[in-house]
Order: sequence, then structure tokens, then C-alpha cells
Amino acid sequence: MKIEIWSDYVCPFCYIGKRRLEEAIESTNLGGQTEVVFKAFQLDPNTPESANGSAVEGLMKKFRVSLTEARQMMENVAEQAETVGLNFDVDAMKVANTYNAHRLTKLAEQEGKATAVSERILEGHFVKGEALGDEATLLAIAEEIGISKERVQQMLESDEFSDEVKKDISEAGQIGVQGVPFFVINRKYAISGAQTTQAFEEAIRKVAAEEGIQPQFKVLGGEGQGICTDDNCSS
Repeated sequence: MKIEIWSDYVCPFCYIGKRRLEEAIESTNLGGQTEVVFKAFQLDPNTPESANGSAVEGLMKKFRVSLTEARQMMENVAEQAETVGLNFDVDAMKVANTYNAHRLTKLAEQEGKATAVSERILEGHFVKGEALGDEATLLAIAEEIGISKERVQQMLESDEFSDEVKKDISEAGQIGVQGVPFFVINRKYAISGAQTTQAFEEAIRKVAAEEGIQPQFKVLGGEGQGICTDDNCSS
């Protein structure tokens, strides 16, 4: 089962939705038959690459509300994040252009580390207050995950993976993505927004049933103890 996720790294509901999807995959025992693919999206591509001011102040300017109102909006979302075990640091979050972060994810995908990099970038923004538009931040994240800093520096100094990021964003427009997160399962069903874990479970089970995909159950209590096979019985 292939699940594609269009998301942006400064979107709080993208992190919450990702966690709820992960919970659903685990509860349905379909992790072994599920491939998650991260698709790029930018909520504000015009954000300067050098931007690293307060995300709360950015919200204040975007929606033309008071600083107190903007902070309350972010705290409301942070409360939802807590329900899936995420501890957002509202005051530490920074405004960021996420284009290079998406390019880093494409590089990580080539090395089989896209899941780890995506999680770490989201954690960096929402929990650790890191500046995602800062190349030093991306280099540090890559090195932490086990990707060569030299390789990432080479990418950042070129246009590598720019076409892939632009393709994702263009495709989002073609399939009618109005906002993120946006999940597409096996190119048959779409889920818009950070729906409940139950909603993800229902969608995953529906696709699994239609595709004949069987869950893989976890064996408890050890293996090979007090069991009979065609060959013998062991204690």
C-alpha cells in the first residue's frame, strides 16, 4: 500500500496528521505492507530564505491579528499536538522558507532515509525551534541522520532536486490540493487534513480489503516455544 503525503514543514497540522497516520498504520498491523512517500508543498514560497523570525509574529502579520491572538492560535494547535505526544515550543518556532528542506528530503529518499529526515525536520521546527531556512541547520540534521554533510553541501550549492520539488508542487495543483496535509492512498482515496486516527484506520483497512492486503500480526511471548509444525513439536 502506497501512501503519499503532501505537506510543508512549517505546517503544524502536517506534523499532527503524520503522527495520527503512523498510529493508524501501527494499529492496523499494516506497517510491513505500507510505503510512505513524502511530497513537497510550500504554504508560502515567497518567504525569504534568510527569514528566521518568530513564527508567532509571522502569524500575527499574516492574519492581521494581535500578538496575543496569534500566540493563542498557536497554543490551541499545540494542545492538539499534545494528544499525539508532540510538545510544540510555541515561542521557539521560527518563520522559514522550506524549499531547501524539501530538497534535502528528496536527497534522503535516494538513501532510504526520507522518513527519518522528515521527522527530524518537523521536530526541529516545532519542538527545537531550529531555523529550517538556515543551511547550517539542514547540514546538522543530515549529519545526525547519517547523510554526508559534504553531499548535502554539494546539493545546496546547486539546483539538484529542484525539479523534483517543483514537480510535487505542480502535481498538488493538478489533483486539487487546496491545503496540507493531504494524503493519497494507492491513488484511489484521498484524505484532506489532520483527520482522526480512526479515520486513517478506516481508510487504510478499506484499501487493504479491496487490494487483498493482509495485516502482519506481532507475535507475543517469544517464538518457537510450545509449538507444533509439520516437522515436529518443540517445548
